Amino acid sequence: MNTAFVNGAYLPLAEARVSPMDRGFLFGDGAYEVIPVYSRRPFRIDEHIARLAATLAAMRMDNPHPAAEWKAIVAELVARNPWEDQSVYLQVTRGADVKRNHAFPGPEVKPTVFLMSEPLPAPDAEQLARGVAAVSAADIRWLRCDLKTVSMLANCLLRQHAIDHGCAETVLFRDGFLTEGAASSIFVVRDGVLRVPPKSHLMLPGITYDVVLELARTHGLHHVVGEVLEAEVRAADELWMTSSTKEVLPITTLDGRPVGSGSPGPVARQMHGWYQDFKRTVMRNGG
Repeated sequence: MNTAFVNGAYLPLAEARVSPMDRGFLFGDGAYEVIPVYSRRPFRIDEHIARLAATLAAMRMDNPHPAAEWKAIVAELVARNPWEDQSVYLQVTRGADVKRNHAFPGPEVKPTVFLMSEPLPAPDAEQLARGVAAVSAADIRWLRCDLKTVSMLANCLLRQHAIDHGCAETVLFRDGFLTEGAASSIFVVRDGVLRVPPKSHLMLPGITYDVVLELARTHGLHHVVGEVLEAEVRAADELWMTSSTKEVLPITTLDGRPVGSGSPGPVARQMHGWYQDFKRTVMRNGG
């Protein structure tokens, strides 16, 4: 049985309910996180909770739980679900008002807290060996992409654009520069140098993005954090998508054309190995 958490209660997911007057439902007025769990240990949970807190603060929304309580709720949810590896979805909305009003409700309206868990499959071995295809598109999203909100229509349209073209991801460009993917961070390798755009209001501050840069520093991989031109992406030797669920996944074709040799490159294979070693070490030490 899949167990969920709604406003303090653990219950079967099929029985979870929220009000149709909830502002998350009416306005997309909420924040979320997706936390990977390996062998029942949440991965980088402190960073996920900190990012949630930053999003809530920017949305002028009260954080309903301090970090220690969030960690306890996640731990209990993981324990109540049957899978060793899980993907925990955590969502906070501004709550259910008595009327539909664009303006924020008063303090009598409390946030709605919802968590659920799903099995987290390991990255597909064939995809890792062969890489995946991606398509590109203009970044049509709003200007606060650094906030992890539930207002995801533009991302959904861009992700569906990839599906419609038989691809795994859509690589986004804004005014001639790389931003990110519809549901991932995008890294570029050219002449052995790892390139990635800097954090800004135009992209999500990815947890895996941070891990990859930490590993590059630790292992002495030459890397540059700076604006990346669309032309540089299209001339890349390697292209990767990274996320909490995809980890480090090579993109080997973009818009039907091969990236580099058309196969996963040596830097991607090296980074994937470092990531797996790091993940095992961190989980042994408690997440």
